[in-house]
Amino acid sequence: MERIRFITYGGKRILEVDLSRCSAGEVEKVMRELPDHVTAEPRESVRMLVDFTGASFEPEGLRTMKETAIFNKLHIKRTAWIGTESLPQLHLDDMSRYARREFPVFRERAEALEWLVRE
Repeated sequence: MERIRFITYGGKRILEVDLSRCSAGEVEKVMRELPDHVTAEPRESVRMLVDFTGASFEPEGLRTMKETAIFNKLHIKRTAWIGTESLPQLHLDDMSRYARREFPVFRERAEALEWLVRE
């Protein structure tokens, strides 16, 4: 299963990052691969949906997520997160502070996708 891929929704390209049911090690691996996909795109062009449903986290993977958020920042137009129930709120807050940007969390995939394609 490919965990990072582009999909089309509402006529827009969205980079989907599927971390659902990933082990902590898999989360870290996917996060390390993500910049290759994001930085290949023009600045401020990437709309990204990240699904954390049922994912597991360890300190090293959480640190990698923060570093990736900084590295990708210039290329991101919008980011939406879903399935964050297993991600500690403290980490969500820390990510926003560290990356100096917001990571909106949505309950439903459809709601997140609609927000991502809105101009």
